[in-house]
Amino acid sequence: MSKKSDSWLRLIHAVANVEAELGEVLQGQHGLGLSEYRALQILSRSAKSELRMQDLATHLRLNQSSVSRMVERLERGGLALRDLCPDDKRGVYAVLTDKGRSRLGDAQPDYEKALNSALKGHGGEELLKFIDAR
Repeated sequence: MSKKSDSWLRLIHAVANVEAELGEVLQGQHGLGLSEYRALQILSRSAKSELRMQDLATHLRLNQSSVSRMVERLERGGLALRDLCPDDKRGVYAVLTDKGRSRLGDAQPDYEKALNSALKGHGGEELLKFIDAR
Protein backbone atom coordinates (compact mmCIF):
# COMPACT_ATOMS: atom_id res chain seq x y z
CA MET A 1 0.00 0.00 0.00
CA SER A 2 1.14 3.54 -0.66
CA LYS A 3 1.78 6.04 2.11
CA LYS A 4 -1.33 7.92 1.02
CA SER A 5 -3.45 4.76 1.24
CA ASP A 6 -2.05 4.01 4.69
CA SER A 7 -2.84 7.53 5.87
CA TRP A 8 -6.34 7.35 4.43
CA LEU A 9 -6.95 4.04 6.19
CA ARG A 10 -5.78 5.49 9.53
CA LEU A 11 -8.07 8.49 9.04
CA ILE A 12 -11.07 6.27 8.27
CA HIS A 13 -10.28 4.13 11.29
CA ALA A 14 -10.03 7.20 13.57
CA VAL A 15 -13.33 8.59 12.29
CA ALA A 16 -15.04 5.20 12.68
CA ASN A 17 -13.83 4.93 16.28
CA VAL A 18 -15.00 8.46 17.13
CA GLU A 19 -18.39 7.78 15.49
CA ALA A 20 -18.79 4.51 17.42
CA GLU A 21 -18.05 6.19 20.75
CA LEU A 22 -20.46 9.04 20.00
CA GLY A 23 -23.16 6.57 19.03
CA GLU A 24 -22.70 4.58 22.25
CA VAL A 25 -23.02 7.69 24.42
CA LEU A 26 -26.06 9.04 22.60
CA GLN A 27 -27.85 5.69 22.59
CA GLY A 28 -26.96 4.83 26.16
CA GLN A 29 -27.72 8.18 27.73
CA HIS A 30 -30.40 9.67 25.48
CA GLY A 31 -31.93 6.84 23.45
CA LEU A 32 -30.79 8.46 20.20
CA GLY A 33 -28.79 7.00 17.35
CA LEU A 34 -26.03 9.15 15.92
CA SER A 35 -27.97 9.79 12.69
CA GLU A 36 -31.05 10.72 14.71
CA TYR A 37 -29.03 13.17 16.78
CA ARG A 38 -27.58 14.70 13.62
CA ALA A 39 -31.03 14.95 12.05
CA LEU A 40 -32.30 16.86 15.10
CA GLN A 41 -29.21 19.07 14.95
CA ILE A 42 -29.68 19.82 11.24
CA LEU A 43 -33.39 20.51 11.67
CA SER A 44 -32.68 22.85 14.59
CA ARG A 45 -30.36 24.90 12.36
CA SER A 46 -32.76 25.04 9.42
CA ALA A 47 -35.20 27.83 8.66
CA LYS A 48 -38.41 27.19 10.61
CA SER A 49 -36.75 24.02 11.99
CA GLU A 50 -37.89 22.06 8.94
CA LEU A 51 -36.40 20.55 5.80
CA ARG A 52 -37.66 18.60 2.84
CA MET A 53 -36.97 14.93 3.40
CA GLN A 54 -34.66 14.76 0.36
CA ASP A 55 -32.65 17.74 1.67
CA LEU A 56 -32.32 16.07 5.07
CA ALA A 57 -31.15 12.91 3.29
CA THR A 58 -28.53 14.96 1.42
CA HIS A 59 -27.27 16.58 4.64
CA LEU A 60 -27.01 13.22 6.38
CA ARG A 61 -25.58 11.40 3.35
CA LEU A 62 -28.32 8.77 3.68
CA ASN A 63 -30.74 7.47 1.10
CA GLN A 64 -34.42 8.48 1.07
CA SER A 65 -35.59 5.18 2.48
CA SER A 66 -33.23 5.34 5.47
CA VAL A 67 -34.24 8.92 6.23
CA SER A 68 -37.94 8.04 5.98
CA ARG A 69 -37.51 5.22 8.50
CA MET A 70 -35.44 7.45 10.80
CA VAL A 71 -37.96 10.30 10.70
CA GLU A 72 -40.70 7.76 11.39
CA ARG A 73 -38.82 6.72 14.57
CA LEU A 74 -38.36 10.36 15.55
CA GLU A 75 -42.06 10.94 14.91
CA ARG A 76 -43.06 7.98 17.12
CA GLY A 77 -40.95 9.52 19.89
CA GLY A 78 -42.54 12.93 19.41
CA LEU A 79 -39.19 14.46 18.40
CA ALA A 80 -40.17 15.35 14.83
CA LEU A 81 -43.17 15.23 12.58
CA ARG A 82 -43.81 14.98 8.88
CA ASP A 83 -45.74 17.69 7.10
CA LEU A 84 -46.88 18.05 3.50
CA CYS A 85 -45.46 20.86 1.44
CA PRO A 86 -48.23 23.43 0.89
CA ASP A 87 -47.05 24.16 -2.69
CA ASP A 88 -46.37 20.59 -3.76
CA LYS A 89 -48.42 17.87 -2.09
CA ARG A 90 -45.80 15.31 -3.13
CA GLY A 91 -43.17 17.09 -1.05
CA VAL A 92 -42.81 16.04 2.57
CA TYR A 93 -41.02 17.99 5.28
CA ALA A 94 -39.40 16.76 8.47
CA VAL A 95 -40.20 19.26 11.23
CA LEU A 96 -38.48 19.47 14.62
CA THR A 97 -40.91 19.51 17.55
CA ASP A 98 -40.42 21.27 20.88
CA LYS A 99 -39.79 17.86 22.45
CA GLY A 100 -37.14 17.18 19.80
CA ARG A 101 -35.46 20.52 20.46
CA SER A 102 -35.46 19.74 24.18
CA ARG A 103 -33.99 16.25 23.67
CA LEU A 104 -31.30 17.74 21.44
CA GLY A 105 -30.50 20.32 24.11
CA ASP A 106 -30.26 17.60 26.76
CA ALA A 107 -27.99 15.45 24.58
CA GLN A 108 -25.70 18.19 23.30
CA PRO A 109 -23.44 18.52 26.38
CA ASP A 110 -22.91 14.76 26.51
CA TYR A 111 -22.24 14.69 22.76
CA GLU A 112 -19.65 17.46 23.07
CA LYS A 113 -17.96 15.78 26.04
CA ALA A 114 -17.86 12.42 24.24
CA LEU A 115 -16.61 14.10 21.06
CA ASN A 116 -13.75 15.80 22.87
CA SER A 117 -12.79 12.59 24.64
CA ALA A 118 -12.99 10.46 21.49
CA LEU A 119 -11.00 12.97 19.45
CA LYS A 120 -8.26 13.00 22.08
CA GLY A 121 -8.23 9.22 22.25
CA HIS A 122 -8.00 8.71 18.50
CA GLY A 123 -5.77 11.58 17.37
CA GLY A 124 -8.60 13.60 15.92
CA GLU A 125 -7.68 16.88 17.59
CA GLU A 126 -4.60 17.22 15.38
CA LEU A 127 -6.67 16.48 12.28
CA LEU A 128 -9.20 19.14 13.22
CA LYS A 129 -6.44 21.71 13.78
CA PHE A 130 -5.18 20.97 10.30
CA ILE A 131 -8.68 21.32 8.80
CA ASP A 132 -9.43 24.51 10.76
CA ALA A 133 -6.18 26.08 9.54
CA ARG A 134 -7.22 25.72 5.92
